[in-house]
Amino acid sequence: MAWRRQLERLLEVGRLNNVMLQVMPLHSETHSGMDGRIELLKFADGTAVGRSDGAFNGRPTSDPKQLRILELRYGTIRAQALPPRESLTFIENLLGET
Repeated sequence: MAWRRQLERLLEVGRLNNVMLQVMPLHSETHSGMDGRIELLKFADGTAVGRSDGAFNGRPTSDPKQLRILELRYGTIRAQALPPRESLTFIENLLGET
């Protein structure tokens, strides 16, 4: 039952105008997110900081070259994932099966 509530909440949030939810299909055996989460923070003053569990020993970085690597990895993950509309449909289908 908890799983169903989680899926319902994902659908609710995924339908918000300021949210873009994407699901990584299970048939993607390997993808750029396998090394763990990626966090990128960009600030109004043009500075940025990022970190990834699988890069740079998991330590935060503000080095432009390392940030670019994280941005490219993030972009690859998004390209490999289902588009937002298909992701919501995927979750709806899962709910229909539960």
